[in-house]
Parts: sequence; C-alpha cells; structure tokens
Amino acid sequence: MTSQAVLDELCSLAAHARNWRTETGIPRVAMVQGEIPAHALAAVYEPMVNLILRGSKSMTVGERVFCYDPASYFVMSVELPAVGSVHPAQSGEPYLAVSLTLEPERIMTLLADLPPSVGAVQEGAFSVASVTPELLDAWVRMLRLMQHPEDIPALAPLFEREILYHILKGPHGWMLRDIASPGSMLARISNAIHWIRHNFTEEFIVESLAERQAMSVSAFHRHFKSVTAMSPVQYQKRVRLLHARTKLLSGQESVTAIAMAVGYRSVPQFNREYARFFGMSPLRDAAKIRSSIQTQ
Repeated sequence: MTSQAVLDELCSLAAHARNWRTETGIPRVAMVQGEIPAHALAAVYEPMVNLILRGSKSMTVGERVFCYDPASYFVMSVELPAVGSVHPAQSGEPYLAVSLTLEPERIMTLLADLPPSVGAVQEGAFSVASVTPELLDAWVRMLRLMQHPEDIPALAPLFEREILYHILKGPHGWMLRDIASPGSMLARISNAIHWIRHNFTEEFIVESLAERQAMSVSAFHRHFKSVTAMSPVQYQKRVRLLHARTKLLSGQESVTAIAMAVGYRSVPQFNREYARFFGMSPLRDAAKIRSSIQTQ
C-alpha cells in the first residue's frame, strides 16, 4: 500500500471531522477539518502530535514559525501559547488533520521496554519531522477503530503505543524521552510552565521558579527560552492575553474588568500589549471576531 493510498484512507476515515476539535471516541485522539477561525488557532496548546492529512498548517511559537503538510508531522511536548493558520490543499480540498494528546505516563511506560537513548542531548519542546510509512500505518489502524468502537478499549492503547514508538525512534525521540523523565531539564521546565499556566493571574519571582526546579536563575532563563522560544514573563503575558480574548468574546465584562481578572494592574498596559500581540485594540478585535462568526 503506497503512502498516498494510506493518506487517502486516513482522509476517508476522518471525513466527518468538523472545523473545530472533533472527538473520535478514541481516548486522546481528535480530528479537525476545513477553515478554522483564526481566533480559534490562537491558544495554549496541550502537548500533542499533530499529523496533517490534507492541506498545510503553520505554527508560530514565540518568534519561531514552523510549516508542515502531509509529508511531515508536528510534535509539541509542553503546554505552549501559539498562533496557527491552516490552508487547503492545492486541489482546493479542505484542510484535514488528526492529533494525539501526549501523556508523559504513557511514554514512561513505553520507555521501560526500550534501550537507553544514546543520541546527543538537545533542547526545545516543539518541531517538525518527516512522516514515515510505519507511522502512517499505525495511524490508519488507530482511526479504523472509529468503525469498530467495541474494539477501542482493547486495541487503542496498543496503537497509541505504536505511534509513540515510531516517534521515539525518529528525530523527536529525545523530546518524548525527556518529557517522560522526571529529572530531565525539559521535565523541570515543563513543571515551571505548568505552574505559570495555572497561576497566570499571579505575580511571580523568577528566582523562586528557578529554585523550585533546582536551577540557577541564568540556567533557568536560558533553558526556558530554548524550550518555549519565550522568557517566563513573555509566556505569562501570552497566556493572560489569550484568556482575556476568550473573556472579551463573551461580551459580559468590560475591558477594565477583564484586564484585572487576568492579572493586569494597568489597563493602558493591557491595551498596549493586547494590540501588540493581536494587531488591534481589545474592543476592535472582539468586534471583528464576532462579525466573522456571524457571517459564517
């Protein structure tokens, strides 16, 4: 079976996906299809493997931009605020993709059955790699389970394990190994990221975060930026702004109330940073998004 034939089958299996996260009934596996609103692609992304079946996608994390299509896949191993854009295939057919949410515990279980890694130590928590026939084949077997839901409890864990195995063998293998190893640098930075994301309204002292992870301040700053392409303060700001945007779209609170709710103490500062990140003021941005939703 050629790679194109496998992709065609994957597209057929995922054909009922909508233009928002569509659950498959398979734990941690989701799909999406079509033109996705820009505001929906600006979010804090969970650790995941994203495989494009048709069309292409770009992801911007910090100042770094990655583009990928059905010849490649994207791995993000920590929680990251990012901005994405999707594009249809050259034939005009809609964008289509599937994803697997990563859980360190499942990777850790698999690592127990693998020999120790001998690759060079690297840094970073997101990148793109070329897809392989073996990886595509594992994805086909996974998505076929949507046609046989009674088999999901028994077989989905095996196919998930196989997908993770092929990624561990590939150029992203070190990334998955590190995130599943509690003492690794990436795992320690991930702990700090998790704290910031879930306490984003609070002020924090970088020295305290570094101390919690048993790192010097300079090492913490350096590794945090290499993993996220942002400083800890920039990470917090982007999480705050993304949460603020969600609140703005509800239309139930004033800009001042929202700025304070997400942790800002200065509304002018909030307005400046919001406009810098999203390209326009909070009220104009919210009005534009609502207008685009109404015309869809």
